[in-house]
Amino acid sequence: MIVVAGANGMLGKDIVSLLGKRCRGIDIGDIDITSHESVEKALMLLKPSVVINCAAYTDVDGCETETDRAIEVNGEGVACLAMVTRELGAKLVHISSDYIFDGEKGAPYLEDDPPNPLSIYGKSKLAGELNAVFNENHIIVRSEWLYGVHGKNFVETILRLSEEKEELNVVTDQIGSPTWTADLAKAVVALLEKDCRGIYHAAGSGSCSWNEFAKAILGSAGISTNVREITSEELNRPARRPRYSLLSCEKLARDTGFVMQPWEKALRLYMDLRKNGIRR
Repeated sequence: MIVVAGANGMLGKDIVSLLGKRCRGIDIGDIDITSHESVEKALMLLKPSVVINCAAYTDVDGCETETDRAIEVNGEGVACLAMVTRELGAKLVHISSDYIFDGEKGAPYLEDDPPNPLSIYGKSKLAGELNAVFNENHIIVRSEWLYGVHGKNFVETILRLSEEKEELNVVTDQIGSPTWTADLAKAVVALLEKDCRGIYHAAGSGSCSWNEFAKAILGSAGISTNVREITSEELNRPARRPRYSLLSCEKLARDTGFVMQPWEKALRLYMDLRKNGIRR
């Protein structure tokens, strides 16, 4: 059995949907990943062969003030999962982030590039990676700029704001790869099917700035709201973000044969689902 922790989240729901009867989804109410006792009780009962951890504290700016909570969920919670899955002889799949990097490399990051997180969120996600290795049978999957039909995300925020404002201010000096959670779910399953271990990157193919992403979203929706280019300094968010955090997915393609689709194509498919009323 495959257990998905954080099954009610945006990515968790897509993974559960993709795996179907092969998995069991659990979330708050079933398990508290920050409690070793709770994790042990839940997993010893289910006795999974694989645990996929989608549970996380993902409010990047909120992490700057709720530091203890960020480290507790994103870092210490992974340690609990790693120790119990190791005891069970189960594989741990942990979802991580491009925010463990500082964005100064100037080229797509490889799995073995040295991390240097700029924010509390990034530091907490790096702590989770370091704790995941307590279970030698692990996969760490780094991704970035996630959006999907089951949760709050940048796409939905831009569409909502376009109804409220005549002009949107979106940064143009942060570059990354928008990633549809439906595609990330497929990458995770591909890694499991090939019995992979270690660190892998899985993100939409290609790159853009947040500003370019916003314009593409509105263009797909046929909305003419103007999108103004601003800098990260002008936006002045509490947490620092990496300026260039592309993730190379060559290792994923080489080891599994699965290739992440271009972000533009994924966005069009997502927008088609919205038009057909699939958005929930």
